[in-house]
Amino acid sequence: MLNFKTITITTSSATLVIVACCMLFSISWFWISAPITLWLLATIIGSFSMPCNFFLTSFTSNKSLTSNKIAITFDDGPHPEFTYSILDLLDRFHTKATFFCIGKHIKSNPEVLKEISARGHSIGNHSYSHGNFIDFSSVSKWLEEIQKTDAIIKELTNDTPSLFRPPFGVTTPNIAKAIKETEHRVIGWSNRSFDTALKNKDLVLKRIIKHLSPGGIILLHDTQPNTLYILERLLLHLKQHQFEAVTVNELLNEI
Repeated sequence: MLNFKTITITTSSATLVIVACCMLFSISWFWISAPITLWLLATIIGSFSMPCNFFLTSFTSNKSLTSNKIAITFDDGPHPEFTYSILDLLDRFHTKATFFCIGKHIKSNPEVLKEISARGHSIGNHSYSHGNFIDFSSVSKWLEEIQKTDAIIKELTNDTPSLFRPPFGVTTPNIAKAIKETEHRVIGWSNRSFDTALKNKDLVLKRIIKHLSPGGIILLHDTQPNTLYILERLLLHLKQHQFEAVTVNELLNEI
């Protein structure tokens, strides 16, 4: 599969060839823009598509899994109200999940994070700020975002998270360099609910069920008021169809 390094080398080579042709054969210099434009498009698409592994290796599912195991993940918490309700519902169904938490939200709700850990769920790093322009951060800023959140989670749970989910699911060369240093396992998803964009709860649920498959990773948010409704009906569906929801670590055979 093409990645950032391969695309960049190919683009550079193609540009040099075109420059030489322009100089030797009086070909229009306009053609130099072609490989550069293709490089730019490929880089943008690669940034927003974690399964492409364009900048780094990420895990969006376990395709080798044949048993009906899937992972339910929650982003952007912990939330002082919704997360507790989700934990209670997961307990009712004897289900474990993975929570990718934002550092500043942990600082505001430390007891919620402790409860997530105490109930046996996995906790992942989802950056400290999750700012709207975080994708433009330098390597040093990414290291600060990741390591600061790791330290808070470690302080509250005695465990340092091994999993990291990039905000917005966007990857960049600078994230790749930071992750190479922190050695986190980068986690995406194969089943995006769009629960933050779609307000119709049943439509969100239908979308998730339609894309269910063994080894899949479902993306939900424990900061949305509709999540409890969606989760309860999803768990009922999983039970009826002999699916087992496990943590991301278990899905990827990390434990």
